[in-house]
Amino acid sequence: MTATWEKIDKNLVSINVEVEVGQVTEAIDKAFKKVVQKVNVPGFRKGKVPRAIFESRFGVESLYQDAIDILLPDTYAAAVKDTGVFPVDRPDIDVQQFGKGQTFKYTAKVTVKPEVELGEYKGLEVPAANAEVTEEEIAAELNRLQQRHAELTVIEEGAAEHGDTAVIDFDGYVDGEAFEGGQAERHSLELGSGQFIPGFEEQVIGMATGDFKDVEVSFPESYHAEHLAGKPAVFKVKVHEIKRKNLPALDDEFAKDVSEFDTLEEYKQDLQTKLAERKVKENEAARETAVVDKAAEAAVIDIPDAMIESETTYMLRDFENRLRMQGMNLELYYQFSGQDEAALRSQMNADAVKRVRNNLVLEQIAKNEGITSGEEDLNEELEKLSVQYGRPAEELRSIFENNGNLDNIKEDLVLRKTIKFLLENSKTAVVA
Repeated sequence: MTATWEKIDKNLVSINVEVEVGQVTEAIDKAFKKVVQKVNVPGFRKGKVPRAIFESRFGVESLYQDAIDILLPDTYAAAVKDTGVFPVDRPDIDVQQFGKGQTFKYTAKVTVKPEVELGEYKGLEVPAANAEVTEEEIAAELNRLQQRHAELTVIEEGAAEHGDTAVIDFDGYVDGEAFEGGQAERHSLELGSGQFIPGFEEQVIGMATGDFKDVEVSFPESYHAEHLAGKPAVFKVKVHEIKRKNLPALDDEFAKDVSEFDTLEEYKQDLQTKLAERKVKENEAARETAVVDKAAEAAVIDIPDAMIESETTYMLRDFENRLRMQGMNLELYYQFSGQDEAALRSQMNADAVKRVRNNLVLEQIAKNEGITSGEEDLNEELEKLSVQYGRPAEELRSIFENNGNLDNIKEDLVLRKTIKFLLENSKTAVVA
């Protein structure tokens, strides 16, 4: 097999492939063995039709498409490897020649990784790290812990407030007609959580137990159900109960309940230490983000749409996995947020562009500076993952090799080493 390539336009190339006659013959033979299992010829059982009779009845040409399908995956992969191009999308295949006793000629037009013209990436200014923890930050962390350990108690009198949980029935109507999914009984709704259509929760605030009210809202224009998008709706709401958070007192007993310390003062000192450690990590992450962003902003790249679409799809799947860990799924999210997949993808677009751009720049800097990852780096990373997952490093290596993720780990190691290189060659910004 031979393969050559030529640039057609910006990030579009054409790979010209020619496959030897021997491989073509072998593929046609394989196609016959596959197809003959499905054909019916009087006087012969399925799979037992002689090749000569099959070809005289159906023609050898009837095997060509299956033979092409057999050849394309392996020959295209080999052509990509031989030419050294880096496809980022599916190829557009144009078969130019295929037949018994002939070579197989085809072209594959495909979008490839773009060229990256780097700007200045050494001596970039990044923010200084500051691990100082303020009293306000300690108080905010204690309040967060109070909220997490709060008990919900039913209030007998008074109106619902922001932060309360209202147990409600609701019936929704559009143009006077009830609509699917617009009804529920004894639904617990935390007021201010943003779970419902904008304006709904604000109108429940102020209602008391036993109250009835018509809540008037409008569905967002981007609502996932097109027949409801942008339309005004009326929800008939009844409040069954109002539950309010009862925050525990910040005292020594609270410290004993939520930690291994006997006094609140000891617990606050431990919180200060842990918050400082967290800030160090957050500040370092912020410095990494800043230096990569600045290097990326200085570069010139024409990013193919296919790379942005692919990254957006990856982000969408990652978001769905995180929703599932919280007991939700995308369909429920669309209902609560009033979005659909198109709106969510559009919302993710800017981040997808940034991610693709940053990775391309880091890859080019790594090439320019000769930054690589070897077996020692890989073994060290596998040992860290071994501790994290509680499984032997060699077992993890085998798993990653089998699922094709070992190269991804190596690439990630190179990117991390490149970010470290950028930080080591950066300047700390002077705060006025």
